[in-house]
Amino acid sequence: MTADRVNPPALSPPTGFSHAVVATGSRLVFLAGQTALDADGKVVGETLSEQFERALTNLLTALAAAGGTASDLARVTVYTTDVAAYRVHAAELGRVWRRLAGRDYPAMAVVGIVRLWDERALVELDGFAVLGDG
Repeated sequence: MTADRVNPPALSPPTGFSHAVVATGSRLVFLAGQTALDADGKVVGETLSEQFERALTNLLTALAAAGGTASDLARVTVYTTDVAAYRVHAAELGRVWRRLAGRDYPAMAVVGIVRLWDERALVELDGFAVLGDG
């Protein structure tokens, strides 16, 4: 896949995301929402940062199983039950993202929601990736 990150100067400078991603490839991978579930289906982590790390790890694990890597991500949506806490911990969450997924940021959005399927879950990530021939 080739992915061109597009960040027009007319828009505010992006921090931890790209305004647009132009992806060229032959395979689309749609990634289901991932929370901080362990292999037994239990939510792990008490803090937003701990749950974000596990949810991102789960998303990247699903992507790897489909043959992709973090740089193939074209779009990720983050759903959180507490946008204010997400903003407070944004720098820490950004460090987690960079450690696990690098700096090739996909187009992203953060959406505040009332609750997730599992009441203990604080955050969920979903998205899609574009893979080259493989």
